[in-house]
Amino acid sequence: HMADAKEYVSRPDELGNIHISEDVLAVIAAAAALEVEGVGSLAANLGTDLAELFGGKKNIAKGIHITVEEESVRVDVALLVKYGYTIPDVAREVQEAVYSAIENTSGLTVECVNVQVSGIAFDREHKRS
Repeated sequence: HMADAKEYVSRPDELGNIHISEDVLAVIAAAAALEVEGVGSLAANLGTDLAELFGGKKNIAKGIHITVEEESVRVDVALLVKYGYTIPDVAREVQEAVYSAIENTSGLTVECVNVQVSGIAFDREHKRS
């Protein structure tokens, strides 16, 4: 049963089951988020609170938390937005990038992508003197 093996997401296939590790999904999500222009970095501080909230599972990729519900995946992303970018625009692009990356790469259904902007990343070059 799914609850017994939370580390993997199972996908039934004609020839048998395909098991995809949550670590894999977290890495895919992290890579997609970091490709979005305006993302400074992923935040490390998401782990503790959410992991406790979602059943004590440790946070794999920094700033990414994967929750598997039945056949679908929920992704929580915590990140820093670069100064000078519009926060809602960057967050929306991250949602779309993570959503399509996981669906296209794993074939799993993404239920939702929650983005938590936990800070601003300052780029020295762009600071006005």
